Amino acid sequence: MNIIHTQENLAAAVAAAKAGGKIVGLVPTMGALHEGHASLIERCADECDLTVVSIFVNPTQFNDPNDLRNYPRTLDADCHLVESKGGDIVFAPDVAEIYPEPDQRHFSYPSIDTVMEGARRPGHFNGVCQIVSKLFLMVNPDRAYFGEKDFQQIAVIRAMMADQDFHFTLVSCPIVREESGLALSSRNTLLTEEERCVAANINRVLQESKLYRQTHTLVETREYVTDTLNRIEGLEVEYYEIVDAFTLTPLTDWKESKHIQGCITVYCGARPVRLIDNVSYQ
Repeated sequence: MNIIHTQENLAAAVAAAKAGGKIVGLVPTMGALHEGHASLIERCADECDLTVVSIFVNPTQFNDPNDLRNYPRTLDADCHLVESKGGDIVFAPDVAEIYPEPDQRHFSYPSIDTVMEGARRPGHFNGVCQIVSKLFLMVNPDRAYFGEKDFQQIAVIRAMMADQDFHFTLVSCPIVREESGLALSSRNTLLTEEERCVAANINRVLQESKLYRQTHTLVETREYVTDTLNRIEGLEVEYYEIVDAFTLTPLTDWKESKHIQGCITVYCGARPVRLIDNVSYQ
């Protein structure tokens, strides 16, 4: 496995692979890799001839300086994991390599990027589109792999791909969970063991809501999830929205869409740590 820090060396490695007719896959990450990332890398390695894993904590998608400062950075361990899962290249640039000058590009995809995370984290998805589009241009992959835990992010990236004429395949991969049901996240490392147990209630209540919805309205189901989680000590719901799975338009009635997703953000613990999850109501 090669560890590459510059765009020039990355371009050379990818060009050599493509010249040999190889299928190139990209797994964009911000590091602090866990088994969720591992599942993306393994799938990429199974389906592609060259697997590129980017590890870059992108400053332009953080609207909270403390969140950026506290985001875990574990490059050595990350590289070992990538190699063990069949990755071929780790692209680990510094900030100056990616942003030699400020990125002034503006991406806007209402209403996909203006609800939920977009409404509460101004500039977040613009930063996501900046870095992901840069990586797409650098690697020009045949396939790019993203986890479905970041449900809204995938929708935004699909919109950006259409807007920017990227014609390769985006592969969305199922959420990987701890045994307790807690969705795997790099932020989980910021939780104590006790807080991780408390956080497992997020998925538990979401799963319970799939049964609850069968005899209750959409509005009642949304309130059930929010109220139930807020009654658990150590949890505070920032939002729970039930939306159309494609447009992300918030819904008020089950009959408004055949493709319905519940998306949630919850603060957990003393710090607190911001956790996201989602559930399908198909």
